[in-house]
Amino acid sequence: MSEAAAAVVRPEAVVSLIQNWVDSFSQVLGQIAGFVVPCALLTEAPAEATPVSERDFWILCTCAGGLRGEMSLRLDPVSALRAAQTFMSEPAAPDAELTPQHREAILECLRQVAGIVATSLKDAWGEVQLRLDAASGPPSWPPSSTSWVRSGGDVPATMLLELHLSAALVAALRAVRAEAAESQEATTPAIASGPQDNEAKLELLMDVELALTLRFGGRNLLLRDVLELCPGAVIELDRQVHEPVDVLLDGRLLARGEVVVMDGNYGLRVTEVAPPGSV
Repeated sequence: MSEAAAAVVRPEAVVSLIQNWVDSFSQVLGQIAGFVVPCALLTEAPAEATPVSERDFWILCTCAGGLRGEMSLRLDPVSALRAAQTFMSEPAAPDAELTPQHREAILECLRQVAGIVATSLKDAWGEVQLRLDAASGPPSWPPSSTSWVRSGGDVPATMLLELHLSAALVAALRAVRAEAAESQEATTPAIASGPQDNEAKLELLMDVELALTLRFGGRNLLLRDVLELCPGAVIELDRQVHEPVDVLLDGRLLARGEVVVMDGNYGLRVTEVAPPGSV
């Protein structure tokens, strides 16, 4: 992540969510180790953070219920191995290979963390479901907020968990916090809420960057066909050239339109907007 992105001030609701992950991660590690394992929230990339590599272990967290959006969790190879060996009560072996059993152990460990997080979020955001699945790599959407969770102490060895929040999740956090503020104001007789107040609350969401994706079509391929792909191969999609393309916002249909070219760049002429509530 760039220095400019790292310096962005995170809204209180975002920090609160990440702090829940920090506390829950510390709690699960402490239960495994048998003693307190302090964990710290870092809003800027620490010196030990490594660039993204093919050996990283990625997990996608889908949020539903009171909060909707996605999170992406990344463990570098060293942190992933340490987490797996800690959870499986294996002796530290820095040169060991990360096996499928290790990956399952990491996933189960973080699912326990997510369970505690969901419980801790209930008072502020109601029922929240967090589903964790192993991912093949970084998310397709650009992160709107990035933080790091670092475990302290020598046993277990220091681990670094990188957390990415999607724009949809950040927007949901801000919206829920704005609704909570509106509810609190409504219970205070001395304060009246008017159109200007609503506009001010809506303004809180206006600087959230959202990732748009154009979908020209899809195609299901057999594994053997995927392995046979090579430069020059052509994949036929399930959509005719005259059909409109989909505009997706965090994976949800927002609109449809026609592809155009503007000053040498691709563009989109919107012809249809999805009905409210479908995004």
